[in-house]
Amino acid sequence: MELGPLEGGYLELLNSSADPLQLYHLYDQTDLAREEIELCSEPDMDTINCEQFSRLLCDMEGDEETREAYANIAELDQYVFQDSQLDGLGKDIFIEHIGLEEMISESVEVEEAGQKSQKRPFPEELPVDLKHRKLAEPLAVPVVTGTFLVGSVSDSSALPCLSPPAVFNKEPASSQSWLEEPVLMPVPPSSSLLSCLSLPAGRIQIVPSLPSLPQGLWQISGAGTGVSGMVIYQGEMPQASQVLPSSGPAMQSLPKSPERPGSTSPFAPSAADLPGMPEPALTSRANMTEDQMSPTQCLTAHEVSSKPPKWPETVEQFCSSLRDKYQAEPAGPEGILVEVELVRARLERNSSKSQERELATPDWAERQLARGGLAEVLLAAGDRRRPRETQVIAVLGKAGQGKSHWAREVSRAWACGQLPQYDFVFYFPCHCLDRVKDTYRLQDLLFCLGPQPQPVDEEVFGHILRRPDRVLLILDAFEGLEGQDSLLHSAGGPVSTEPHSLRGLLAGLFQRKLLRGCTLLLTARPRGRLAQSLSKADVLFEVTGFSAEQAETYVTRYLERAGATEHREQALALLHGQPFLLSHSHSPTVCRAVCRLSEALLEPGGEAELPSTLTGLYVGLLGPAARDSPPGALAGLARLAWELGRRHRGTLQDSQFPSAEVRAWAVARGLVQPIPGAPDTELAFSSFLLQCFLGAVWLALSTEIKDKELPQYLALTPRKKRPYDNWLEGVPRFLAGLLFQPHADCLGALAGPAVAALGARKQKVLSRYLKRLQPGTLRAGRLLELLHCAHEASDAGLWQHVVQGLPARLSFLGTRLTPPNTYVLCSALAAAGRDFSLDLRSTGIDPSGLGSLVGLGCVTHFRASLSDTVGLWESLQQRGETKLLRAVEEKFTIEPFKAKSPKDVEDLGNLVQIQRTRSPSEDAAELPAVRDLKKLEFALGSVLGPQAFPKLVRILEAFSSLQHLDLDSLSENKIGDEGVEQLSATIPRLKALETLNLSQNSITDVGACKLAEALPSLAASLLRLSLYNNSICDVGAESLAHVLPDMVSLRVLDVQYNKFTAAGAQQLAASLRKCPHVETLAMWTPTIPFGVHEHLQQLDSRISLR
Repeated sequence: MELGPLEGGYLELLNSSADPLQLYHLYDQTDLAREEIELCSEPDMDTINCEQFSRLLCDMEGDEETREAYANIAELDQYVFQDSQLDGLGKDIFIEHIGLEEMISESVEVEEAGQKSQKRPFPEELPVDLKHRKLAEPLAVPVVTGTFLVGSVSDSSALPCLSPPAVFNKEPASSQSWLEEPVLMPVPPSSSLLSCLSLPAGRIQIVPSLPSLPQGLWQISGAGTGVSGMVIYQGEMPQASQVLPSSGPAMQSLPKSPERPGSTSPFAPSAADLPGMPEPALTSRANMTEDQMSPTQCLTAHEVSSKPPKWPETVEQFCSSLRDKYQAEPAGPEGILVEVELVRARLERNSSKSQERELATPDWAERQLARGGLAEVLLAAGDRRRPRETQVIAVLGKAGQGKSHWAREVSRAWACGQLPQYDFVFYFPCHCLDRVKDTYRLQDLLFCLGPQPQPVDEEVFGHILRRPDRVLLILDAFEGLEGQDSLLHSAGGPVSTEPHSLRGLLAGLFQRKLLRGCTLLLTARPRGRLAQSLSKADVLFEVTGFSAEQAETYVTRYLERAGATEHREQALALLHGQPFLLSHSHSPTVCRAVCRLSEALLEPGGEAELPSTLTGLYVGLLGPAARDSPPGALAGLARLAWELGRRHRGTLQDSQFPSAEVRAWAVARGLVQPIPGAPDTELAFSSFLLQCFLGAVWLALSTEIKDKELPQYLALTPRKKRPYDNWLEGVPRFLAGLLFQPHADCLGALAGPAVAALGARKQKVLSRYLKRLQPGTLRAGRLLELLHCAHEASDAGLWQHVVQGLPARLSFLGTRLTPPNTYVLCSALAAAGRDFSLDLRSTGIDPSGLGSLVGLGCVTHFRASLSDTVGLWESLQQRGETKLLRAVEEKFTIEPFKAKSPKDVEDLGNLVQIQRTRSPSEDAAELPAVRDLKKLEFALGSVLGPQAFPKLVRILEAFSSLQHLDLDSLSENKIGDEGVEQLSATIPRLKALETLNLSQNSITDVGACKLAEALPSLAASLLRLSLYNNSICDVGAESLAHVLPDMVSLRVLDVQYNKFTAAGAQQLAASLRKCPHVETLAMWTPTIPFGVHEHLQQLDSRISLR
């Protein structure tokens, strides 16, 4: 191809189809003419040896115009790919106009040189695009390009061949251990024409002029290739003994560019542009010339090649400092590690009319545990992640569930080498980010705003920017940031080079416009509007807290660390002696408080007992500290806790303490503690629950809060105007406990007898308010909160008032029933002395809690998840509790049942299967839940409906009492004629069926005729039949009219919005006159003239046109 002068801007040069080698001819024809190098001689005879090729590259480097042209193209490349507005467009132009041959050939050049590119990387991107999928997949047929030949050698059997080179892999690898240094294999000389050029990692070998080719080696020859006799072998270079005999001098190595390592081609992609090729591995030889890797040193090089590639010294030092910081194990209870379970979470609307979203509550058996641990969490959205796209992972949970501890363990795991997919991990407690400053840059976030600020290093920062996909940012306690709820929805986004507010900086990260391709890991409490923002996260997880076994493990490790292992059995006995505190031990914060109090109680020896309420637990912890406190210290600290809580904060400065003496006392008693990595002047409350308790102490002691305002802080009744912000969610329970429990044992133990009168007055105010409440009118969540307040109060009169007001039918549908909720509910039902019916669906109740509730004698009926209930039955059967098992089976009901997913149909089938596998001799061979089901709805929609309906039909006959079968759905099930045919075969066995709704199911004449054949078997029971909005024509209408007189029990027939004409309508009307028992025939349809409708209605008034 003849090349004329390339005129115009850089885009014309970039978009041209010029081959890099021919582009060299254009710019350096004069210099090449002086050299004795012939690139295009006789195709099958001549070769280009490595010495000639090295001289050619040296001439390229030495030519001023060539270097300037390449520098201009590199400048254009940087301009295109670093522009966030043209990111995707520039990439597509680059790929489209370079083509396959340039991409692959220049990839080889990049491997050989290992240069550092200044282009923005596109890791793992090329294989995703369908248009360029051939770059990632092995080629079935060898392809000859302008310079190289590419193809798969998977069929080769003569020589050993590994998988395709890693540059074509989609999965990223660790930058520390992925790629070894290249090795030049020595070849015994046997041919004067043989020499070998070995490119990095030994993956592609170029061997000129072999006398014969073994399988797996391909030869390039012919005009237009620029060389002749070039052979490419894809895979590992075979051992010396396997290479064809050769002779001649060893290959001369390529020189290193004095200005920039690697290829001088304008089309050479950066290291990050190669999919799956970690940049540190590619740049590890930037400071080593090829002369240092001569063939005489190949064996030595092979020995040292197992060492991981080195980064620049500043990057190594920065990474090492990060690892040292994260590896430090916290002292005290913070260092106790007990793994908590994480489950997949999702958001759902809290009502059909509301657009607000909240965490969904899955049934216990439906939970998707992250059994793969940390690796599964970090790779959770990988299957849906687009290349160079930021991944946002949110780990949610209530306060005290161990989210922050888990987040710190993530950074520690990286420091210990357990997360090789990340080069850098940055852990940020969000209170460290909430500092006063006007503007920030990305450098400030990574180096200065963390818990341990470090000076900004531009070399390290540039290294981070080149591979953002290998960066993990952890934002702990994200709910503590002001304005975090709209970061994912803010318009626009910052530019990385410009300073912005902290809000703008975080918005750029979340909106994937800054450090694009990194991984963001959040931990947060899912409260308020934050849940709306989290709907944009790629994947959500929820921390479930401790199980009973994990709580015991924590107690054991706490006592081991405290050196009190001899008290282990006593401490566990104390915990099991208070079931309410045991139920609360699913929270690591409460578990730690129990351990502290148990340790204090067991030290003197003798009899000891834990309190029965959370209020008593914290009074026991703070009582000794309050007795030796400076005057007014507890009240001052309590006021500070309340005021900070109203501002949604849990950290405080030295200047906020009433005095230095109060600060020293609070630190010495463990009420506040330094924040790791934060300045010495910044402290935090030791736990969120302690801050709630101190806030309640302030409400109980304060004279600034009016008595009439006190009930609003219980947050039991909704307020339309100025609703109370219940951020300190533990305050209502602690406030009730402080004011209602005996003064000397509670509030008096903290503040002395002087506040007795004040406490008594406030108690009367709350008592009047609580006794005016009607528990039956409260929603499920507020009812549970009222039960907790009554339990904490430990007042018999208040407790009886609350339990006596409980309604007989209690529905907790969609309300989370945690172990403490289950305990107080069990206590209330047992104390009421009446019968109750419970709806426990979608509550997430654990198996032990479900067994405790449904095993109560006062619970006569209950509904729960089918899978959870079956699991409970199996557990009771394994434990041999036959009597309780029969009682639970009798109480369980599924009436009415609505199948909304394939899993519902599957669970219903499992229930029927349990009944079918029972022996007829058993006392309860027929399950009451199956026997008593009377109404069954099927609403899976047009896609899942036809798939799941055959499974439903097969179990219908098991429901002997079924009266109402509703197959109508707003989304139209569309079971069709095939589904109707299957149903018609089962209909004769549904002897009790009274209502059959087949509306909107795409039924035609075929299905109508099949149905008409089966209807006489229901002549004595069927009352209502609906075939509304189907496709029944005259033939189907005639078959229905023929069977209508036989349906002696039928009262209502609905065939509206079908496709029969006046002939079919007249057939139905004539048959109706023979059926005096039918009350209504609804048959208006647009295919019948209105005049015909009116005429038929005049003949028989039972015909309805509505």
